[in-house]
Amino acid sequence: MAEWQKSDWRNKPRIQMPDYTDLNALNAVEAKLASYPPLVFAGEARSLKQKLGAASRGEAFLLQGGDCAESFEQFSADGIRDTFKVMLQMAVVLTYGAKVPVVKVGRMAGQFAKPRSAPTETVDGVELPSYRGDIINELAFTSGSRIPDPSKMLQAYTQAAATLNLLRAFSTGGYADVHQVHSWTLGFTEGENAAKYRDMANRISNTLDFMKAAGLDSDSNHALRTVDFYTSHESLLLEYEEALTRLDSTSGKWLAGSGHMIWIGDRTRQPDGAHVEFARGVQNPIGLKCGPTTTAEDLKVLMAKLNPENEAGRLTLIARFGAGNVGEHLPRLIKTVQEEGANVLWTCDPMHGNTIKSATGYKTRPFESVLREVRDFFGVHKAEGTVPGGVHFEMTGQDVTECTGGVRAVTEEDLSDRYHTACDPRLNASQSLELAFLVAEELSSLRDIRTAAAV
Repeated sequence: MAEWQKSDWRNKPRIQMPDYTDLNALNAVEAKLASYPPLVFAGEARSLKQKLGAASRGEAFLLQGGDCAESFEQFSADGIRDTFKVMLQMAVVLTYGAKVPVVKVGRMAGQFAKPRSAPTETVDGVELPSYRGDIINELAFTSGSRIPDPSKMLQAYTQAAATLNLLRAFSTGGYADVHQVHSWTLGFTEGENAAKYRDMANRISNTLDFMKAAGLDSDSNHALRTVDFYTSHESLLLEYEEALTRLDSTSGKWLAGSGHMIWIGDRTRQPDGAHVEFARGVQNPIGLKCGPTTTAEDLKVLMAKLNPENEAGRLTLIARFGAGNVGEHLPRLIKTVQEEGANVLWTCDPMHGNTIKSATGYKTRPFESVLREVRDFFGVHKAEGTVPGGVHFEMTGQDVTECTGGVRAVTEEDLSDRYHTACDPRLNASQSLELAFLVAEELSSLRDIRTAAAV
């Protein structure tokens, strides 16, 4: 069998990708990107794979979250900080509930391209190509804005590099101090409607006070001041991915240098398609979205292609069925995994199956539906005796009004107040943290059951 090459995807059927009209410009951009440094390094990807392997065994828990689609126009240091901040808060709460390390992976520094349900959209009788993310074209509804522009890949690279630079500074420069992070969370529980989460927050405070009294404070323990934070995105625009793929001199394996973890979407997981062909050849951890149409046969083929050595931490199956559909689809896929003896990490994406159109015309996601899918996910794993290893949220640290519900009770009438997303609705900071408390309760309950069973 011929050795895999990073351009092999070009010989496979491609979907959800733009047709560039100026091939000379495209080739020039690809050549320039290929000369740039990779955004991430192989040792980081290997470290993440090891931690995801632990999560697949219940020895850690994956928190993956961030933007639906990163924007050039809304890019700011404050935006990066705010999302990073709320993910740290969520991680502390989840660590307390699960009593295992939380692996933190942002949908950041690369989440620029979006698959679309239709290649075109029509407004007031005018039909134009769909917006596919800032790395490809522009959101403005004009014919010129919707033409795919390869130079946008260079802007995406620059923004991703700046984002990673700031994330690394935040992760190691003291901003991630666990005591400071928890003090932010205490502010959330002071709200009248968040009182039900105060008990857990106070228990976390008591634990931190005990650790400090025992000499385990931030001044003496480097681990309490720093975190490992990784990046991920959907590997959709393969010209960009190929240009940033490098041969790792340490292992002799290829690395997708665009992000620590890449995933294949529910629309692009064709076993013989271009996206699977690209992902199978790189050493990064790979995510695979599994929706209601995922068949057992396809899953068997995909697991064999994407993880032929059956490595722990290599393949994460991201379940996204929609509230009320988990019981129908997740058990049959768990059975398929067990029949194959496959090493996978199961995580829950409760966002993509729960998008609705509100009465006010805005696309939204009800908090109650998101929570129901998470609880159904945990319930099925509890029944099957398997490991619910993580959650995957589209979220932001900003105070947007895009998803309804939560303790601050965003209503359909509120959606127009701060609806800033370019694509799909995101949980705001309050809704994200509330979900962390609710997931922590599920993890704590699961831990109690396993402890009782062991006794």
